Amino acid sequence: MEFTDYHTRLAAYALLVDEQERVLLAWWNGEGHSDPEWSLPGGGIEFEESVRDGLVREVFEETGYHVEPGPLVAEHFSTARGRSFDGWFRAQRFVFDATITGGELGTTEVGGSTDHAAWVPLAELEGQPRSEIVDVALAAWRAEEARR
Repeated sequence: MEFTDYHTRLAAYALLVDEQERVLLAWWNGEGHSDPEWSLPGGGIEFEESVRDGLVREVFEETGYHVEPGPLVAEHFSTARGRSFDGWFRAQRFVFDATITGGELGTTEVGGSTDHAAWVPLAELEGQPRSEIVDVALAAWRAEEARR
């Protein structure tokens, strides 16, 4: 399939794990498309912004924190049929390490896809509804921790 035969959605997410082994997550409300679940803070990149600029904007909207993006931690893609159009799309997702530089916890977007954000202990995440990108990011984080 040629790139002109499908839509592409770029998205960037921040992986923030603190010293108490809690991960910063955003509660995605499902927007009427699926069941609500935890996700990493982040989301779709707008047409005229860089991936890192989109990450900074999305994290602030969903968590209230200002962040400085760090190294790429993981990348992931999936393909599916479009919900709002006839055809295929590719979701290309990038996960970056990030550092909080300011702000305070609290979702700033109104009427968006995120209801709230929280620091969730890794030990309590098992069994909770979460998006695939959370597992992708945490697997990469655990692999890096094991190398240290």
